[in-house]
Amino acid sequence: MDAKTAGNAAAALADTCAHRGWTTRPAFHENDTTVTHGEIHALAARVASVLADRGVTEGDRVCLALPDGIAWVATFLATARLGAVAVVTNPALTAADHARLVADSGPVLAVTGEETAGHFPGLPCPTPEELLGDATDRSPAPAAPVSGDHPLYLQYTSGTTGAPKGVVHRHRDLERYHSGAGAQVLEIGPDDVLLSVSKLFFAYGLGNALAFPLCSGGAAVLEPGPPKPARIAELVARHRVTYLFAVPSAYANLLAETAPDAFHSVRAAVSAGERLTPELGERVTAFLGAPVYDQLGSTEAGHAIATGGPAHHVPGTIGRPVPGFEAEIRDKHGTPLPDGEPGELWVRGPTVTPGYHRRPDATARTIVDGWLNTRDRAVRNPDGTLVHHGRTDDLEMVGGITVSPVEIERLLARHPAVLDVAVAGVPDDRGATKLRAFVVLRPASAGADAVSAELLATARAGLAPFKVPRSVEVVDALPRTATGKIQRYLLRRGAW
Repeated sequence: MDAKTAGNAAAALADTCAHRGWTTRPAFHENDTTVTHGEIHALAARVASVLADRGVTEGDRVCLALPDGIAWVATFLATARLGAVAVVTNPALTAADHARLVADSGPVLAVTGEETAGHFPGLPCPTPEELLGDATDRSPAPAAPVSGDHPLYLQYTSGTTGAPKGVVHRHRDLERYHSGAGAQVLEIGPDDVLLSVSKLFFAYGLGNALAFPLCSGGAAVLEPGPPKPARIAELVARHRVTYLFAVPSAYANLLAETAPDAFHSVRAAVSAGERLTPELGERVTAFLGAPVYDQLGSTEAGHAIATGGPAHHVPGTIGRPVPGFEAEIRDKHGTPLPDGEPGELWVRGPTVTPGYHRRPDATARTIVDGWLNTRDRAVRNPDGTLVHHGRTDDLEMVGGITVSPVEIERLLARHPAVLDVAVAGVPDDRGATKLRAFVVLRPASAGADAVSAELLATARAGLAPFKVPRSVEVVDALPRTATGKIQRYLLRRGAW
């Protein structure tokens, strides 16, 4: 490979594929279609020619509003090959949400389906079918001579606490997602088949289903549609998936709606996106017959910050910092705390974003001297493992006392009728903030009133009085982002 293009992620991945003899190995499965590693890189180089003919040049931004699939991967790699910047976004966002992302990122083109083209007025909107069709007879585009620090993609924060912010990641980050968590901790290799319930347009999914297979020589199963439990079970069984990636709520749904027979091929699973309770972790491990490694990541770090793995699995923890990352637990003043003391988790590592797109003030608040304030609360154990205690901004102020809802949720989640639970401080009719538990019940549970009474009794017996919710509300579903994170700011309104 030309030394001038060595920093280009698309060119580097294609070169690695050829050098390691992966060209004929399966890379991606989508429905009844399978493409090899060699085919996906060749396709991406031709799609890059199509994008170039449509005016995309180095440094331009290209919005990808697509479901997971081979077209998503090819378009992302094609954008990278040109030295342009992919703006990865959920195609299911509203037109208003897409308009805000377009206004913030300034793309020159949006690749999206016909049903969402109206979300991008004024922009050329080729469909993925058009791009791939036009690429059939094209010659490969040359790789732009960009460095590893050149921007590769913008990924927007999930909006757990407010307006999403565009996080910048670089060409060199993809390989480091794999070399850190994927290869050294999870031990993912060329014989693995990966299925990520979280989609490619999120940090967790992009690492699992794009970086890991392309950097390891393994394969990923891509599902364009919604990740319903029955569909996940079908895909795992059909493709003999070895590594399953999901959020705790997705695992809970698998337990409730599928049978373990479909998951015999799974050698390990990873949970991220929200806290995995020890009780759910034990149940999923028994169901799969395989360990479940808890993990913490963030959009700002690109992928995993800390994770368990085959060599060091401590249930109830999120493992240790991935190789290349350092972690400190700090108090509210920024002073490092000793092991065993809870505080804010700060991390420093090779894939931490250089900053938010066009948000210097937000960048300065979040990244200080190279250290990222994750806004997560954690404790470090003497063995270096980390225990996650929820988000800093999850803390509730009730009657002048700071309360973490995680402890309350953990207790209520043990009730056999509870499928999902979240606790928040909600203003009452007088404007005073009172704790309220929002609960999703399992099918065929007792009546809402009976379960609510039992949960309140459980809370009174197991918690300090100021931690006991004043009320329990049974709901059909909790407000979550597409990555599975609870949207606490919506809970605090009491309705969504």
